[in-house]
Amino acid sequence: MKPAYFLIAIAIVMIFFIIELFNPFIKAISVSILLAVATNSFTHLLERKLKSRIIASSIMTIGLASIFFVPILYCIFSFANFFNHVNQESLINTLDGMKTYIQNFSSNLTYLKDLVDNVISKIDVGKIAENMFSLGAYLGKNSAKFMIDIVMILIFFFFFTLYSSSIVLFIKNLLPIKKEDSIVLFYESSNVMTVVLYSILVTAIFEGFLFGFFLTFFGYDGLLWGVLYGFASLIPVVGGVIMWIPIAVYESTTSLTNAIIIAVYSVLMITVIADTFIKPMIIKYINKKVVKTPTTINELLIFFSIVAGLSTFGFWGMIIGPAMVTFFISIMLLLKKYSEDFKDNVS
Repeated sequence: MKPAYFLIAIAIVMIFFIIELFNPFIKAISVSILLAVATNSFTHLLERKLKSRIIASSIMTIGLASIFFVPILYCIFSFANFFNHVNQESLINTLDGMKTYIQNFSSNLTYLKDLVDNVISKIDVGKIAENMFSLGAYLGKNSAKFMIDIVMILIFFFFFTLYSSSIVLFIKNLLPIKKEDSIVLFYESSNVMTVVLYSILVTAIFEGFLFGFFLTFFGYDGLLWGVLYGFASLIPVVGGVIMWIPIAVYESTTSLTNAIIIAVYSVLMITVIADTFIKPMIIKYINKKVVKTPTTINELLIFFSIVAGLSTFGFWGMIIGPAMVTFFISIMLLLKKYSEDFKDNVS
């Protein structure tokens, strides 16, 4: 047996045991690697400006925590606090009032009355209230675990960002392909994840600000609802609809005018103007100006890979999906290139 084959066999066995060893941290490590890759270009920019890799990595870690994780924790604690202090009887009365209002409102619309009555009859207000309080207990119980996961992601992200150049160089030297091909393999995936992450964050913050700031005029917690709308906007197709419809329905029980204003604003300002016209401009700007080399992957393919990633891997699938698809396409392109080179050499 050749020494290289023996070492490869040993390496495969050791990889299995290493995965078992770090199994509790696999998710945190995977997420932190993808985030480090996606933010790599901005980290290099900071490093050139500040002349220090460790300061640039520290700023990126603090920035990631402030922009991405702090809002999530704020939402969790806000809802946990709400469910711990809400009066169950008052909540049931409010839900009953909303149910009655919808039934009375639909009675004026003959073509909707039967459909609405059929749907309303299947709604168990007591069960809904019970589930809401169960959700509050679940959030409170798992908030500590979630905080630990966030801390681990941030720690791994810092070190992967700090030593990214050394890690990438080490992996490139291990790959049995040409140096320029390994650069293409890494940079194409990095560019796509950069475009996806930055465009998602910018549009989520922008749309969340538009929604949250507007709701402050109606007495709502603008920060909380803005953050919730920002995360809801990550869901393809339905997006922020799942946020403004319940609020409009709730407002309609006290003021139909407020409900109409909220609905019209959400549709026109956010769905039509922000999501349809401004969001593609943001993606195009990031693709052309932020990343070093604009990605050549079709934007429609990126969109479907985000949808598939969210469906398969949950929240972090928005990064994992495009990364997997891009990496696969890059490998296929390299296989095509090596196949053509082989044919040329044979002929």
